Amino acid sequence: MKILKILGISVFALVILAGAFLLWFNSAYPKVSEPGKLMVQMTPEQIARGKYLANHVTVCMDCHSTRDWSKYSGPMVAGTEGKGGDKFTEELGGVPGTIYSPNITPAGIGDYTDGELLRAFTQGVTATHRALFPLMPYTSYNKLSMQDAEAIIAYIRTLEPIQNEVPVSELNFPMNLIVKTIPLENFNPSQEPDTSNFPAYGKYLTTIAGCGDCHTPTDKGTPLPGMEFAGGFTFQMPGGLLTSSNITPDKETGIGTWTKEQFITRFKSFASDSGMNTPVTGIYDFNTVMPWTMYAGMTEQDLGAIYEYLTTLKPVANKINRWDGSKQLPGMMIK
Repeated sequence: MKILKILGISVFALVILAGAFLLWFNSAYPKVSEPGKLMVQMTPEQIARGKYLANHVTVCMDCHSTRDWSKYSGPMVAGTEGKGGDKFTEELGGVPGTIYSPNITPAGIGDYTDGELLRAFTQGVTATHRALFPLMPYTSYNKLSMQDAEAIIAYIRTLEPIQNEVPVSELNFPMNLIVKTIPLENFNPSQEPDTSNFPAYGKYLTTIAGCGDCHTPTDKGTPLPGMEFAGGFTFQMPGGLLTSSNITPDKETGIGTWTKEQFITRFKSFASDSGMNTPVTGIYDFNTVMPWTMYAGMTEQDLGAIYEYLTTLKPVANKINRWDGSKQLPGMMIK
């Protein structure tokens, strides 16, 4: 009986300690700055810049709109801009739980102040202080210039309000706790980029576009050192396993033999009506999460700057098999 009593007291003490830890942890994290008292100027120039960035560079509309997966690259369905609801699961996206993209039209984030909205996509915390999983690349958006960040806010404010109730994302244990430690304490904007310095400007664009997120292989979520932009990140797709390409300037396995014109043309080939509406048959027998149809709207100057930056990277020999149809999960569909 004495042993049982001691065991009961020990268990009770552990429960109290665990409860105290969770109370402290949830009050201490996420550890982020208070939202700034920001008032974004809604000028036509600011809105146009934000529209360009959100649709063609940072591609916010990629995950926050409905995409037509019957066509190559899943082009965005007109009229769904910002409505949210895209679902990412363990089976499909390799995420630790179930994540839904929020509704970022005024019907979804209309109560956010400009400061709260800025903090959400550059630091990873909602207006209600809920930590966001970095499926949204806020670690990359944290490098936006202040002017570009404000431009995105201005554009989002102009989206047509769409009533669309989106479920709250649910992460598995222990990621539901770990995620609270990921948000960034402060927004550290980059200086306004010098567009005449192509490699530096290209690095800025590549960073805010999150290119490295998909083109760098990881181990348990951590990028592999020395493999930056070497490809190898995998996506479970309907019909098989998709692997991101090596975009380092390696001549054998990367883009080292590409000219700038070839690089730009590859993206711009998706800007035409036929490029935007290519069925996943014939020329393409599998689909891709790469938003070619959105990046196709980038200017040739910006695409050229990205190319110039990529050519400065260390070449990494990493041969990629882009598609493996043998690794298929039955009954999978992208919605």
